[in-house]
Amino acid sequence: MIRYTAKRLLQSLVTVAIVATIVFLLMRLLPTDYYFTEDQLMRLSDQQKNEQLQAAGLLDPIGQQLLRFYRHTLELDFGQSRRIQSGVDVVKVIGSKFTVSMRMGSTALAISLLVGVVMGILQTRYKDRVVDHIGTAYTVFVNAVPSLVSYSLVLIFGSRVLGLPSMYSSRNVAESLILPTVCLSLSSIAGYALWTRRYMVDELNKDYIRLAKVKGMSSRSIMVHHVLRNAFVPLVQYLPASFLMTIGGSLLAERFFSVPGMGPLLTDSIVRYDTNVVQTLVMFYASLGVVGVFLGDVLMMLIDPRIKLADKGGTR
Repeated sequence: MIRYTAKRLLQSLVTVAIVATIVFLLMRLLPTDYYFTEDQLMRLSDQQKNEQLQAAGLLDPIGQQLLRFYRHTLELDFGQSRRIQSGVDVVKVIGSKFTVSMRMGSTALAISLLVGVVMGILQTRYKDRVVDHIGTAYTVFVNAVPSLVSYSLVLIFGSRVLGLPSMYSSRNVAESLILPTVCLSLSSIAGYALWTRRYMVDELNKDYIRLAKVKGMSSRSIMVHHVLRNAFVPLVQYLPASFLMTIGGSLLAERFFSVPGMGPLLTDSIVRYDTNVVQTLVMFYASLGVVGVFLGDVLMMLIDPRIKLADKGGTR
């Protein structure tokens, strides 16, 4: 376990470093004019522009810039925002957005997991009946219809029928997050229901389930103690990654409802050439991904002791 953890930690660090390096180099390939605002481009002379670029270290050799970037990252110094919130530390800029996304994302994930798993169980319990057909129709609808269409339907129903706020408001945070949270849950509910039903149906067709029925076990006992438990093992692998990525923000949902979260921050920082924010966000999302995968493996092992993370040779 210790050897596997150390190996995966090293792989994760290398992955994050490679992703951060690629983004750093891509940002440096952009013309230096992107460093200045339109007003600065018109107002500053070429000499003044070069002086500012030199002060920012953007005219140094690319290798020197990259080493400086690594050193600052190891020191947890991510610099300051130049465009999104000029002069404010990047950590504070991201932190204020992360709080909003975490509140909405964690709530959406809890709703998705609860409703989706229960729906999948009911579909399996009443396979090929009305409940199963309704759940299948919902899954097909959510996956077939563009997200903007389903979001618009939720917005119309929620605002006109239920009287809920259609846009985010800092004066009424709880109510204004209801509709975007629901929208963020739609596809996840369908996904959890689909995979729960699929895994449970697969378990029902296995020999040990037939043997349990022959021994006289009740359908309820078989579903709870055997089918659901074994079907939940592969599903639980994706829970940590889903949670971490969900709290990282949703670009479409947050943009649609004007939620000031993490989702629109990355695109805004790229468009406005806020390099420090872009680089920090990329490392943040890469870290969420690799940590989520690792925690999923560990969680599977804890739920099912038969699963081993490494064999005698040290490979997974």
